[in-house]
Amino acid sequence: MRRVILAICATAVGLVLVLSFKTHNQSAAPGTSPAAALGTPAPGSSDGEGAASASASPTPTAGAAKSASAQAGTVTTVTGAAWPTIYGPVQVRITVTDGKLSAVTATEYPTETPRDYQINSFAIPELNSEALAAGSAKIDAVSGATYTSGGYIGSLQNALDKAGR
Repeated sequence: MRRVILAICATAVGLVLVLSFKTHNQSAAPGTSPAAALGTPAPGSSDGEGAASASASPTPTAGAAKSASAQAGTVTTVTGAAWPTIYGPVQVRITVTDGKLSAVTATEYPTETPRDYQINSFAIPELNSEALAAGSAKIDAVSGATYTSGGYIGSLQNALDKAGR
């Protein structure tokens, strides 16, 4: 009888210890900052504009300097409006080269909690690559990041509209 009671108590204690075990979050890669892992610009490299502003700056490429008769390509960088979600705003910056989408970066997204970081460390790079591959805002939402995906797509479409695409 004592052995049965002792076995039940030991099992209960072991079960409580296993269920209360917490794992540690791991960073994306040794030596990289969380912002670098998510594809955001380094601190101090932001454009210093408000969240809902856009910046369009066409500049000729190096190919235009080679010859005066060559047609110069243009590069335009536009920041979409900060799209509100229930977890925080999402904002996207795009670069359009010769009328084609050449770079997409999320500049603002929810990072307030460890869960936000966990979700967005996967979702943001996935959304960046999908948008670049599609060349438009017609991309699929990332499973598990529905709100971030909706905000990302809204800001991306806003940036594409401002760029004339």
